[in-house]
Amino acid sequence: MSVEKRVIKKYPNRRLYDTATSSYITLGDVKQLVLDNVDIQVVDAKTQEDITRSVLLQIILEEENGGMPMFSYEVLTQFIRYYGQAMQGMMGPFLEKNLQLFSQLQQKMQEQTRAMYGDNAMLNTTMWGEFMKLQGPAIQNMMANYMEQSTGMFLEMQNRMQEQTKQLFGGFGFPGYPGSEDKDKS
Repeated sequence: MSVEKRVIKKYPNRRLYDTATSSYITLGDVKQLVLDNVDIQVVDAKTQEDITRSVLLQIILEEENGGMPMFSYEVLTQFIRYYGQAMQGMMGPFLEKNLQLFSQLQQKMQEQTRAMYGDNAMLNTTMWGEFMKLQGPAIQNMMANYMEQSTGMFLEMQNRMQEQTKQLFGGFGFPGYPGSEDKDKS
């Protein structure tokens, strides 16, 4: 069963129209839909082209220009350097898996907070600060596990690429290349 996406139309005057509520909305409203886990699709009202990624990137840009950016100069320059590289196609899935792992880590931390302090723990910043102090070793352990999983994912991806490369180039029978000896013996 697939969930239908909430369609938002973007008009040439840059206004966004939410077809579910039959009203104009702001980019902040689109951000709130994302935060509320609503699946959205933004289409150009004139061409019907899917421009969802463009609008989501616009939201990220506004967030990055705000008070606490998430991406450092180094991260942004690395992103740019990956475009056009052989690894570009693998970077998206790698980042997606890492974000899933990080979300799981965050969820575990929230569950621990609720177990210790109850459901209202997130509302009290003092309690959250105390939780972070008390849970330091546990959080470090969870982060270590996260990094280990991330490294494992990267190594698995690298091994898969090496195997695919061996299969691809081994079939050409290049002298001295692994896999070409098998063809010579046949």
